Amino acid sequence: MKKLSMSLLAAVLFSLVAENALALTGNEILKKAEEAMNAPRDRTATEKMILIKADGSAKVRTIRFYQKGNDKRLVIFLSPADVKGVGFLSLSEDRMYLYLPAFRKVRRIASHIKNENFMGTDFSYEDMAETRYTDDYLATLQQAQGKEGPGQYILDLRPRPGADVSYSRQKVWVDKETFILTKTEYYSPGGKLIKVLTSGNIKKVDGYWFPMKMTMETLKTAHRTVLEVVEIKHDSGLADRFFTERNLKRQGR
Repeated sequence: MKKLSMSLLAAVLFSLVAENALALTGNEILKKAEEAMNAPRDRTATEKMILIKADGSAKVRTIRFYQKGNDKRLVIFLSPADVKGVGFLSLSEDRMYLYLPAFRKVRRIASHIKNENFMGTDFSYEDMAETRYTDDYLATLQQAQGKEGPGQYILDLRPRPGADVSYSRQKVWVDKETFILTKTEYYSPGGKLIKVLTSGNIKKVDGYWFPMKMTMETLKTAHRTVLEVVEIKHDSGLADRFFTERNLKRQGR
């Protein structure tokens, strides 16, 4: 009996050691989340954008979103008339462009204004361009607390030395099954929580997981921007030349 007990104890200890050896670090989880976000060769989505004020009044817009690989993103406003044709192009975090049909000109987004809101939404230009979290942030895996634990990794992100980012910290929740980010808290340079992004209705489309609804809220104003996917498709063969200043202007006409 004593020999059996020792064998059982050894088996339990071995299991715990093996489990710890297989446990992912914060940076490894963040990398997997990044890979999940950028998994398809390309993505095209039509989305309903709802801007909601604190009093409940709302504006509805329609956008088309294109993505290729880790860096290339292009957004075109389809409606209503006052924003139709406005376009945004991101080739990296320091190469972003805005097209305004009224001026028929593409202008580059200066680095010092990338933390400003994009077209009256709660997303900044930096938020729109962020695709490589591991380039800018170091992640620490936190212990789950209360209801936050089941099925979620919780990561504390801090800027890498020299990273050109506007946030002093991000706290993110990552779904353990899909590695999709389900919630992100954004903190100001002074350490104050300023915005919260929540993602839900995660579905598998063309073999890729994607949140079909995202809501960004600015806490100070209680203003929200809701993005709801109307149609989405992957790996349609978007060419690199689609993501150019020239095509940004063409798409906005």
